[in-house]
Amino acid sequence: MEWIFANAENIWRLTRDHFALSLPPIVLGLVFSLPLGWLAHRYRWSRGALLTVSGLLYTIPSLPLFVILPVLIGTKILDPINVVIALTLYAVALLLRTVTEAFDSVSPEVRQSSLAVGFSPLQRVTRVELPLALPIVVAGLRVVSASTVSLVSVGSLIGVSSLGDLFTSGFQRDFPTEIMVGIGGTILIAGLLDLLIVLGGRWCTPWMRPARS
Repeated sequence: MEWIFANAENIWRLTRDHFALSLPPIVLGLVFSLPLGWLAHRYRWSRGALLTVSGLLYTIPSLPLFVILPVLIGTKILDPINVVIALTLYAVALLLRTVTEAFDSVSPEVRQSSLAVGFSPLQRVTRVELPLALPIVVAGLRVVSASTVSLVSVGSLIGVSSLGDLFTSGFQRDFPTEIMVGIGGTILIAGLLDLLIVLGGRWCTPWMRPARS
């Protein structure tokens, strides 16, 4: 405990850095996956190509991707944007299939009914298909969130500050307390983001809440 109190400021800084690197890929992954998933659902010719590319993206190891990205996009090796972009690609790779299947799960009868009452194609997607697909999308987003928070730690191997610094330093010094603090902080961030996603999902789907007596 003495080490934790003595290093509380540094632990808090690394926790903030870890959270700041985790949140953008989750949000961007959702933003990109929704239209791509709808495209894969709506046009069968695009489904195989999109899902195949997303599957291949996730097979690329994270550390080599962090190192290669600066060469491809012209950033510095220590720039946190490399981690954000790489994790966004992983988020899209994980979430795209889930979003596609979520749109697939919407009943064709519901779609036809929405057109029959005068909804335009855009209104049908935004006001009927997407709300009904949201529960499955939220479930997939929770998986993406946990994966992203854990992968942020890998960025410390190339010098990007996060709770992963405590892992590497703890292993180098054979100091279990430092490692456990890093693990605990990572779990807390993952739990917080998961809670936010669950609450956001409930807020967006009020019809899924249990009816009060």
